[in-house]
Order: sequence, then structure tokens, then C-alpha cells
Amino acid sequence: MSYFEDAQKKYEKLKHKENVLILSVESSCDETSIALVENGRKVLSNIVSSQIDIHKLYGGVVPEIASRNHIKNITGVLDEALLKANKTLSDIDAVAVTYGAGLIGALLVGVNFAKTLAFALKVPLIAVSHVHGHIGANYISHVDLTPPFLCLMVSGGHTAIVEVKDYCDFNLLGTTVDDSVGECFDKVARVLGLSYPGGPNIDRLAKEGKNIVKFNYKTPLKDTLNFSFSGLKTAVVNYVHNCEQKNTDFSKADVACSFQELATDELVSKTMLACRDYPKLVVAGGVGANSRLREKLETACKKNGVKLYLPDLKYCTDNAAMIGAIAYYYMKAGIGLSDLSLTASATVRI
Repeated sequence: MSYFEDAQKKYEKLKHKENVLILSVESSCDETSIALVENGRKVLSNIVSSQIDIHKLYGGVVPEIASRNHIKNITGVLDEALLKANKTLSDIDAVAVTYGAGLIGALLVGVNFAKTLAFALKVPLIAVSHVHGHIGANYISHVDLTPPFLCLMVSGGHTAIVEVKDYCDFNLLGTTVDDSVGECFDKVARVLGLSYPGGPNIDRLAKEGKNIVKFNYKTPLKDTLNFSFSGLKTAVVNYVHNCEQKNTDFSKADVACSFQELATDELVSKTMLACRDYPKLVVAGGVGANSRLREKLETACKKNGVKLYLPDLKYCTDNAAMIGAIAYYYMKAGIGLSDLSLTASATVRI
């Protein structure tokens, strides 16, 4: 019997197993992470090896450097994850891995590591969408959360409003037509001279802003659930460059605050428009850690009678626990099982 034939039989049996322990691998960008998650909700360990200090030197993630450091770190991260969970490889029922979206080289490190592990352990290999993983983070933070609900996806690569009909049934209601909001935060941070990662630094600096800066900008796409952040990014960049060229003093804190207000207003207004038919809203992705966005959503949801679910801050950014969480529901739905031909993909459909 081939590896995949054996894996198919085991995958089917896992649907009926009382406790399923999934080892999950995440390496889509600059975090090397491995987690052990039980039944999609209980995190036994979630080890994240960050490369932030390395990529700060370059003002952003350098793909080749990220890939090399994944190779360097991943075995140690596995050992630490098993030790913290007090488990051995023989306890693992399945291996899950992010296959996309992300940086191809970085993804390939995790995919090849997971394939090798699954084959050696003779357990099923589950290929997981990074985007679905961010949604799955909420199942860890909120053990009572069940679909259906609406999700605001806000990350470095995606900005979207997603209808989550069931654990593995997603309907895209609106998305960005150009830049993601996370990318916009990073580019504005860069023009302000803030270090990588830009989003958290914008958030911190914005708290010091006292005056509203009026950019040459009008909110686009008012009659749709789609987003556009390219114009806002360009308006802020042009404002800063014009001030610098004219030797005009300006407050970086005021610029950061004014930009953040416009960006979060766009996210909240569109989300509340979509929430008219949904009593539950979850937030997913790294920008979900932004303090001003969380504050505005809490206020808007309370006003509109919508129950808001925010992921714990440690599960907003990339981590393997969220991959293990959604992988459990892939398994329950009978999807995601992969053979050893699995490879990485730079993009995935929501």
C-alpha cells in the first residue's frame, strides 16, 4: 500500500476519533512556527521564531534571507514545540502545513519539512490556506465561536470581507482592488522613516498625534464592499515628499494618526455595511492587532448590535496554531488531504 492510500484510510478514521492531535507548520513569510493543537481549539504549544530583528536592517522582508533562516530554525522549533507540549512524534495524528499564500521560497521550507515528517510518521498531510488559518485563529481565542459569521480579513497580503457559512465554506463579499491595508501601513511607515514592521510602529506613533492632516484624498468605492488603499498611500507619500522638498516642518505623529484614522474608517464603514444581515463579526490577520481598529470596531458593533470576536494579539500575526486549528475542520470536512507532490503557491483563493 502506498503512503497516500494509507493516509486516506487514516484521514477517514480521524473524523471519528475523539481527540485528534495535529502538528502544524507555518513558514509563509518571516516567522518559523510549529504548533501542536488538539481538536482545533486547544493549543498545547505554539512556538514562533521571529526574524524581525534581521529584516529590520533592510526595511522589510528579504525573501532569500527569510528562506535561509527558516531552514536554520525549523528543526529547533519542532523540538521546542514537542517539549513544551510534553508530546513525542508518535503522538501525532496528522501534520498540517501552510502551502500558500506567501513567499515561495519560505513556503517551500515548511512544505518540504512537513511532507518529510508526515511520510516518516506515516500520518496524513493536510495542505492549509494561510488565509483560512487567520480565520481559524478565532476558534482558539473563542472556544464558543461557531459559523455562520462575517469575517473582516486584514493582513499584509489580504483585505477582504468574507462570509463564513461553515468551517470550510467561504464566500467573498468584498476585497481590495489594489493594495492590502497591511501593505499600505508598511509603505506609509517606510516613508515616515519608521522601522520594520511598519504597522505596529504606525499604531504607536499615531497615539502621539494631536492635529489632523488633510491629505489630497477622497475616499473611493463608496457604493461597494470592495476596498482601495492605493490612493490613500499615494496621498500620504506625496504629502511627506512635498513637505521635505519645501523644507516645511511636519509632525510624523500627526501624519501617522491622520493616515490611521482614514484607513480604519474605511475598514469599519464597509464592514458595518456588510454586517446588516450578520449578528456576528470576527477579525482576522495582522492588522487586527491595530489598537485603533479594535477600538472603532468595538464601538460600531456595540452601536449596531453585532457581537464582535477579536483574536488574541498573539494569534493576529503569523503562527502555526491557527493552521492547526483550521486543519482540524478541514479534516472533519474531508478536505485538504495531500500526497507528497504538494508544493507551494504564492497566491490562494479565499
